[in-house]
Amino acid sequence: MNRPYLKMTSVQGVTIRVPASTSNLGPGFDCLGVALGIYNVMTVSRSTKREPLAPIVAKAADLFFKRTKRRRFAFSCSAIEKIPRSRGLGSSATIRLGILHGLNELTRRPLDRLSIFRLCAELEGHPDNAAPSSFGGFTVARGENVQRFQVSPRLKFVLLIPDLEIRTSAARQILPAKISRTNAVASAGNACAITAAFASGDYENLRGAFIDHFHQPFRANLIPFLPRVVVAAEKSGALGAFLSGSGSTICAVTLRDARNVAAAMQRAARSTSSKVVITTADNHGVQIRH
Repeated sequence: MNRPYLKMTSVQGVTIRVPASTSNLGPGFDCLGVALGIYNVMTVSRSTKREPLAPIVAKAADLFFKRTKRRRFAFSCSAIEKIPRSRGLGSSATIRLGILHGLNELTRRPLDRLSIFRLCAELEGHPDNAAPSSFGGFTVARGENVQRFQVSPRLKFVLLIPDLEIRTSAARQILPAKISRTNAVASAGNACAITAAFASGDYENLRGAFIDHFHQPFRANLIPFLPRVVVAAEKSGALGAFLSGSGSTICAVTLRDARNVAAAMQRAARSTSSKVVITTADNHGVQIRH
């Protein structure tokens, strides 16, 4: 059973749909991401009394009111969560974006979408989930700046989601302070190739580009089945596969035979309890309904 981020409420208000994201894409550490067709839906409403808020909600609200200099007011919020937590699919970014956009709507939009993305990235400590979830598509986040590209529905994302939570903080602690120049150059080259493939729409050029030396070899210590699942995905026809964010989800990208890729990945995970989701990219990002 999921632990509730938010206090449930029947009050109607601004509803915000935010897509999941897969980030890093192997070598694009902390800068590359793709929005996915899985969603958390948030409702944020003014309230007549102050109620206790979960820390993730309270911190987002504190930063919003501080930066906008809007008068603070009591609000209630609820969430329908379809994105599993602590699986490398940007769940925390969707909650933060939902709160920030909800409060922004209730205060007559003092911030534009780019400014809200920047607040979310600040709260997250990295921009690679906040960018695709905000703008949709494939994104390259460089500091406070984002470049975005449409992703064709021909490209399928096959997600192996293990029954294993990986905290981002723990996954960062195991990373080394330094890597060799040779490995850094190889990873940078692969990240550039991924960006060029998504920008041009020539997805066949993704093949072989997801190899990484920045984080995946070290995080494989937390997810020992990662290497064999990646190999299985590629042998079954995927263009490549990688650890989604800090894990534990493993994402494969394919133009064909998505079901075969999914079955191969699940077989390679062996006794690990997991589920498989096949989806496409979301090209819209945050969607708001009053």
